[in-house]
Amino acid sequence: MKYIANFVMALLLVLSVSHNLVFANDPWLEADKIVAAIQKPNIPNNEFNIIKFGAQSGTDKDARPAILAAIEAAIKVGGGKVIVPAGLWTSKGPIHLKSKINLHLSEGARVVFSGEPDDYLPAVKTRWEGTEVYSYSPLVYAANVEDVAITGKGTLDGNEKSQFINWMSKAKPSYLKLREMGANLTPLEQRIFTVGEYLRPPLVQFFNAQRILLQDYLSVNSPFWVTHLVYANNVTVQGIRVDSHIGNNDGVDVESSSNVLIENAWFRTGDDAVVIKSGRDLDGRTIGVPSTNIVVRHNDMGGEDGIAIGSEMSGGVKNMFFHNNILRKGDSAFRFKANLDRGGLVENIYIRDFMVESFHNLFWFQLNYPRQGVDKFPSTYNNIVFENIRVINATNVLEVHAPEEQPLGNVTFKNIQINKFDTLFNVENAQNIKFNNFVVGDQRIDGILSWQLSK
Repeated sequence: MKYIANFVMALLLVLSVSHNLVFANDPWLEADKIVAAIQKPNIPNNEFNIIKFGAQSGTDKDARPAILAAIEAAIKVGGGKVIVPAGLWTSKGPIHLKSKINLHLSEGARVVFSGEPDDYLPAVKTRWEGTEVYSYSPLVYAANVEDVAITGKGTLDGNEKSQFINWMSKAKPSYLKLREMGANLTPLEQRIFTVGEYLRPPLVQFFNAQRILLQDYLSVNSPFWVTHLVYANNVTVQGIRVDSHIGNNDGVDVESSSNVLIENAWFRTGDDAVVIKSGRDLDGRTIGVPSTNIVVRHNDMGGEDGIAIGSEMSGGVKNMFFHNNILRKGDSAFRFKANLDRGGLVENIYIRDFMVESFHNLFWFQLNYPRQGVDKFPSTYNNIVFENIRVINATNVLEVHAPEEQPLGNVTFKNIQINKFDTLFNVENAQNIKFNNFVVGDQRIDGILSWQLSK
């Protein structure tokens, strides 16, 4: 096994030194307060079955007009539950939810969205990889709403034959242009990315939303990110299932949102299971809305990556609590991403009581993520605690690649048990990394690591 990789002479690791974490207050009490304070949506019990509005099941029938008519009828009486009964329902275009609406997907219901991009015009205001833009509508979209839900044990299907899926290989010129617009603060009204551009929409997006419930349903075949929360507050995600493996299929992206609970969910994804973001580069820093007060607990996560922060986190991320989750198999279990374009403060991140089966990278701080700009805005990381984590197998235990301008610091590992591994440390620019009962194989590490490239 490779116990120390690449930077042996730079390592300061004092063995057999105990470091006890001391907090003015137990941070996990704050997590309980966050959960208790999250507000659920208040939606009337009125029911509107889409069949009564003319919906017919089948691949050659368009149920979207009936779904939208049911939503409008509910709004006229103050809101209610729009019921999609068991059956296969085709939606030739997006479903736009409004305030006081619960889109209820009954068990056995499957809503399949059309794969024609023109069906998702006109453009709507959205955020694409952290930059605001007008582009194709998300397949389920709720903007400027309050008290909205998607519930039931049915399925949202983005359509495995969608033309959007083929756009992944075509998107680079479009997203590079959008990023340049964000870096130059081009007025939003000029950022129109529709015909001739190739930015894939997410399956579900809530944009500037209050009091949201997402519960029980299954998501498959998402064109892009699966569930995207942007400028959302008071969000409860419970028991959802995600089985979507197309490129960039994050399970839940929490972006510039606050007071969010994600629990008892099941993720099998083509990218991160749960990832926290807050905008990209100057556009994100100028808007300046952080992601705060988020609790992620009791979830079963599988796919490419487990949990992540970034790389679009320019507005800041703070007060995150990840508790009692299972990470199955994949590339990276805990992944922090940033670069010298980003800026942003990431602080008060608490991760404890995890079972990790097998990942290539266990703790990965990739703070030299690919960048586009020339200005230097290093991100700052402060007070990150990993505690009570059991790992069956990890190829690389700790990967740190940080810029010289801003070394990674103030990270604590406490009560970590790793049964099998290959490479222990591969570190570039870190300071004040604390180890307390960090057990790898039959060896225990306690101490402080400071490891920087010599100039």
